[in-house]
Amino acid sequence: MSDKPFHFKEFSLSQDKCAMKVGTDGVLLGAWADISGNPFSILDIGAGTGLIALMLAQRSGAELIDALEIDEAAYEQCMENFENSPWNDRLFCYHASLDEFAEEIEDTYDLIVSNPPFFTENVPSGYRQRDMARAAISLPFEELLESVSRLLSGEGSFHVILPYKEEESFKEMAGKQGLFPYRITRVRGSEEKGKTAVKRSLLSFSFEEKEVKIDELVIEKERHQYTEQYINLTRDFYLKM
Repeated sequence: MSDKPFHFKEFSLSQDKCAMKVGTDGVLLGAWADISGNPFSILDIGAGTGLIALMLAQRSGAELIDALEIDEAAYEQCMENFENSPWNDRLFCYHASLDEFAEEIEDTYDLIVSNPPFFTENVPSGYRQRDMARAAISLPFEELLESVSRLLSGEGSFHVILPYKEEESFKEMAGKQGLFPYRITRVRGSEEKGKTAVKRSLLSFSFEEKEVKIDELVIEKERHQYTEQYINLTRDFYLKM
């Protein structure tokens, strides 16, 4: 993975200090998260480079966009990327664990987003920072959902990207916290034969039970040939879209 800065249409990201580099999952979530409620305040849990928070700053008029990052090097990089962005007066990153943050913060957020670590298999890469950023053990889903239920405003929404195989169990855990899905997009990597399996699930939750809208997104028609769906979703961000 490259340590070089990643350039989008309206902002750039340094990523040399972050274990998890800019990737498709983060871009998908940042472009897909539902901002139709015109949120005043946004929280990005596990910010990494700050990618998703910056995408939401570009997409929304939210006046307060907070991010949370436990890894010190990633936190420093996130702050650097925020400061160098056109929206630096609206963005702030906290260096703390989620449970500490949830205990101390009294305010709630209109929109919460997270691209959480979700690798349940213990397969070390030899790079501790990257292993922690990838491993679900560093932020268990139960802890994430419990904190979200405390930090989310009554009319707010929570948006997350997960491996498809985790979708059902995550929805069950969310239900125990009074959070119910209202929008689900299942993501396939390619239309190519043999590559059609659903890989990711994008999920939106709220405290209100309502009809769930479910659809699919395919990223590529073939190698480096993107679908109209994916181009339309990401065209405001990628330089070559």
